[in-house]
Amino acid sequence: MEFKEAKKRIKELTKTIKYHNDLYYNQDSPVLEDFEYDALTRELRELEKEYPELISKDSPTQNVGGVALKLFSPVEHSVRMESLQDVFSFGELKDFFERINRKDIFFSVEPKIDGLSVSLEYENGKFIRGSTRGDGNIGEDVTANLLQIKSIPKIIEYKGTLEVRGEVYMPKDSFLKLVERQELMGEQPAKNPRNAAAGSLRQKNSAVTASRNLDIFVFNIQRCEKHFNSHIDSLNFIKALGFNVLPTYLKVSTYNEAISEIERIGENRGGFSYDIDGAVIKVDDISLRAELGSTAKYPKWAVAYKYPPEEKETVLRSIEINVGRTGALTPTAVFDPIFLAGTTVSRAVLHNEDFISSKSIAVGDTIIVRKAGEIIPEVLGVKTHCGADTFKMPKICPSCGSPVFREEGEAVIRCTNAECPAQLLRHLIHFTSRDAMDIEGLGPAVLEQLLSADLIHNIVDIYKLDFGEILKLDRTGEKTVNNLFSAIEKSKENDLSKLIFAFGIRHIGSKAAKLLSDKFGSIDKILSATLDDIKSIDGFGDVMALSAFDFFSLCETKKTINELKSLGVNTESTSVIKDDRFGGLTFVLTGTLPTLKRNDAAQIIESFGGNVSSSVSKKTNYVLAGDEAGSKLEKAVNLGIKVIDEAEFFEMIK
Repeated sequence: MEFKEAKKRIKELTKTIKYHNDLYYNQDSPVLEDFEYDALTRELRELEKEYPELISKDSPTQNVGGVALKLFSPVEHSVRMESLQDVFSFGELKDFFERINRKDIFFSVEPKIDGLSVSLEYENGKFIRGSTRGDGNIGEDVTANLLQIKSIPKIIEYKGTLEVRGEVYMPKDSFLKLVERQELMGEQPAKNPRNAAAGSLRQKNSAVTASRNLDIFVFNIQRCEKHFNSHIDSLNFIKALGFNVLPTYLKVSTYNEAISEIERIGENRGGFSYDIDGAVIKVDDISLRAELGSTAKYPKWAVAYKYPPEEKETVLRSIEINVGRTGALTPTAVFDPIFLAGTTVSRAVLHNEDFISSKSIAVGDTIIVRKAGEIIPEVLGVKTHCGADTFKMPKICPSCGSPVFREEGEAVIRCTNAECPAQLLRHLIHFTSRDAMDIEGLGPAVLEQLLSADLIHNIVDIYKLDFGEILKLDRTGEKTVNNLFSAIEKSKENDLSKLIFAFGIRHIGSKAAKLLSDKFGSIDKILSATLDDIKSIDGFGDVMALSAFDFFSLCETKKTINELKSLGVNTESTSVIKDDRFGGLTFVLTGTLPTLKRNDAAQIIESFGGNVSSSVSKKTNYVLAGDEAGSKLEKAVNLGIKVIDEAEFFEMIK
């Protein structure tokens, strides 16, 4: 490549890699697979090697990709937390051995755990602080969240200063359970265990971190008053102190021995309970490490060998259509079993109709399959077409027989029936949630029990539950059931807006539900409203209006509403504007208030004619802030917006 072209390409690569670094390190939501990202960084390194005069200080090859988020307090690392240079072939690994060029030295070969790198600090035997890597120099203080990881020792039998480095990860089974739960709740599921671990550790609420079942492997001593000649000896030392060290670390002396161990780890990685994305080869001699030193980004005494993504061919035998709990129809490929990344697989998701069409996939084709992130099988494309027609998605729901639809701008096909058995549980969870009908005691676990016992088949059945039948369920005492029935009765008195939101109408959130309720005042008037009537609501777009109109036009909806009315559920607006002292004013709520729930505060604001927004902007008039207020408070201060606490708010509503 000529100099001019190289300069242009380096600029493009730098911009692209920085963008993906931010997604990976800071937002925990990458869109590239590891091997795709690695290909970009490798190309950049090769071009910079050919044209070293084009290397800039801000090149991704010269800097660690992360930054310390403002959500947490910054921590300045006393020992820089470096990243590792990747190698992608045994030839590149041999170059590393030849660069070291020392006689009678040893190396350690270790699995490269795919998680979030952290530092753990101890003084006089006590765990005092934990932080993320960040940009290598400045990380984030996540001590409170690291305390939730059971395998991190809080007290150790070493009274000096000790700082160790480890990798926080999410076990594969915990990841799969998390994804299942996220899909059930209608949330965007985590892409892989690494992102799930990073997102779980960067939670403002430590209870969320505690619920995610994170774990850690410690792989290095950063600081210690005790002197070590050997890295392996240092790992043995911290293992004796009670740390979860790497599950395997082998001492080798030759390139061939290193290759054998890398291959052994690779062959067994499918059976590990955790995710790995390579093997790490390190110089064992601590003094030689100091002599070899580091580049601006990498230590010269270690490299990470990245396993190539394993791909295999197989024959597609059928395509099954599964209906998810959000009503989405997902095609799944069923193919001849193949052994891939340590396990036998015979099924893989095909994503959606566009994916199938773009690759012209037909039953009988020979397809190429790999494991995304070494865990989830996926179809890459067709190797050989069999000549059959490309698979077409069904026009009716295979679960309930209702028509399906595809919204403009979306790739997903959905079932139109809100009471489709496949999406019933998620619908019930939403209906009973705090922002909807707010039925305390009817959480996901209880609803699953009721469904399994065949006591509930739709939202109406919630108000027909039998006291005696629920008492027969496991872990349901009389007091618990009494509390549940009190909560169900209380929910009947809710404002119409909560009922509308509880229906789970697409594109209709709690704010839109409130606008509908305030505009029409009763469910009967909404049922008789025209599309133009709904479109006339200030704040409603065409998509929202059509979605609401279509929902309330359904025979199933009208039947459900009539049954709810007959069971005593309120279908009238109970909102009363006391006065308009907050008329034209917009409030944003953030943090935990001393006595008020956010929903209660929002209702008070609206009762005085004010608006409540979820985000801070120049149009915001007040930010009502409580404990642990986050970025919204910071943004309000930067914009010069008035910040008030609960006491000041009470003064305003006297």
